[in-house]
Parts: sequence; C-alpha cells; structure tokens
Amino acid sequence: MTLRSVLSRFSGPPAQAGMTRHAPLIGITLKLASTIAFFTMATALKIAAETVPIGELVFARNFFGLFPVLLMVAMRGELVLAFQTKNPKGHLTRATVGLSAMVCSFTALYLLPLPDATAIGFATPLFVVVLAFFLLGEPVRIYRWSAVVVGFLGILVVLSPHLGEKELDNASTLGALLGTAGAGFGALAMITVRKLCETERTSTIVTWFAGSATVLSLLTLPLGLVLPDLAWVVPDAATAGLLLLIGLAGGVGQILLTQSYRFADASTIAPFDYVNMLWAIIVGWLIFSEMPVPEVVIGALIVIAAGVFVIYREHKLGIDRTKARRASSPSKS
Repeated sequence: MTLRSVLSRFSGPPAQAGMTRHAPLIGITLKLASTIAFFTMATALKIAAETVPIGELVFARNFFGLFPVLLMVAMRGELVLAFQTKNPKGHLTRATVGLSAMVCSFTALYLLPLPDATAIGFATPLFVVVLAFFLLGEPVRIYRWSAVVVGFLGILVVLSPHLGEKELDNASTLGALLGTAGAGFGALAMITVRKLCETERTSTIVTWFAGSATVLSLLTLPLGLVLPDLAWVVPDAATAGLLLLIGLAGGVGQILLTQSYRFADASTIAPFDYVNMLWAIIVGWLIFSEMPVPEVVIGALIVIAAGVFVIYREHKLGIDRTKARRASSPSKS
C-alpha cells in the first residue's frame, strides 16, 4: 500500500474535500494531537528566541512548515488546484494579517510565561465575535454579547499582574500588550478566512498562506541593518535543529488541525482548543520553571467559560464554522 493510498483513506478523495464526515472521536483525537504539535513548536520557539530574532523565527515557522502542507496537498491530488485562485489580493491580505498575529504572539510567547501568553491568546474567539458584527454584519444577540463582555473581563484579570503598578515599558507589560494585539490580529485573520471560504478551497487558503507568509517574513531581514537586535543570525547546529522543529511541528500541527475538522463539526472540535492551557502549565513548569499566578488561572477559566458558551450558542443557532476553522491557523501556529 502506498503512502498516497493511506492518506486517501485517511482524508477522503479530493471530490469530498469540502465535506465533513461524522467520526467525532477521530476528529477530537486529531485535534488533541494538533495541540501537542503546536506546543512542541511553542516550546522550541521559546528556547530559540533567546538567541534568534523574532523575524527569523517567523520565517522558519512558515518556510519549514510549508513542506508538510505541500506534501498533504500533493497526496490528496490537489497541488495544482491549491495554487489556483481568483482572489490573490484576499490571500495576501490574509497572509499580512496572519503574519502580524504571528509576530505579536511569538514576541509575547518569548516575553511572558507560557501560561500567561496562552491565556491571553484565548481572547481571539471573543475578538472574532466583535469583528464579525462590525465587519461582516453578522447578527450577535444578547447571549453572545454577554459572553464576550465576561470573557474580556477575564482577559483583564489575566493581564492584571502585568499591567498593575509596573512601568509600561517593561518586558512583562510589552508582552501582555503584544499578546492582546496578537489575539486581535488572529481574529481579523479568521474573518478574512471566512470571506475566502466563500470562493476558495481549503487547500488553496492553507497553501497560499504558507507561501505568502514565507515571502513576507523575509521583509524582516533588512530591519537588522537599522535595529541590531533584530538582525538575523547564522544558527549553530542545535539552534538550526530548533528552527527546523519549529517549522515542521507547526506544519504537522496545521495538517492535524485541518484534518480534525473533516471528521467532526466545529461545535464538537473547537472547545478542545482550551486543552492548550493544560499543556502550557505542564510545559511551563517542567521546562521553564514557570507557574501561573492565581490571577492568570482565574482569568483563564473565565475566558474559557465565555469561549465555550459562544461556541454553544453558535451551535444552537445553527452557525457552522467548520470550513473556516479547517482553513485557519491559530495565531501561535
């Protein structure tokens, strides 16, 4: 049996690429596997960020992550179709916004403990509700607005240790602000994906983002001529291995995430995003000797509760985000 035939059984034939199969246990398993892949990436990134500038990390994430994505698309027989689009401007907009989310989130990940950066990232679904209302004209009723308000109160609780009486120019405060900005850009990226999903294939959206983000991230290279701290470095063998791991783990995580939404709808899969908080606490403690303060834990629980309620309400209203989530990338990915 060839690798292509195995993947065909796993993913379904190209003609069914837009369909969702009803196999929720497989979908949940793939979703959990994707969170492990993404946290492997995040761990390698946090270690590498000690010596490698953010721009170079973003390039590594997209360049090396492009290969698993192209392999997946090729195995499904959609490689040529994936590059065909009638909306290149839309893809470039999505890539620019998504890249901005990456830069902000990666910087926050470097400056903050893992649990703190992860909890702040949970604000993305809340921002999505707000942006969908203002930019897409999507109706949002009192229940979801209430959840959004409660969720943002939870984010304020998470931010409170970093914004208290400290100076606004310290690393902790900068990380908190950039993490919040990253969540906002991540939400805007999801809004652009929703628009692209109206006319574009999932494989096209994923492939164009990986390729465009790789090229755009090269624009950070000349910044080192002006700001020495942003100058790209020639990595040693160990650091090069970390950069490769960042890209491959991120790319594999993207594949697992995309496939998870082929086996179950978003209302089933999306709540498992919040298992990332568990990985953040475990990895933060074991590798970086980080433990979240009570405010971060309490705030994260509030945000998670609000996010799950938003998902529940959208499910009750018959709103299916499966296709959009299949084509999206988490801001830290």
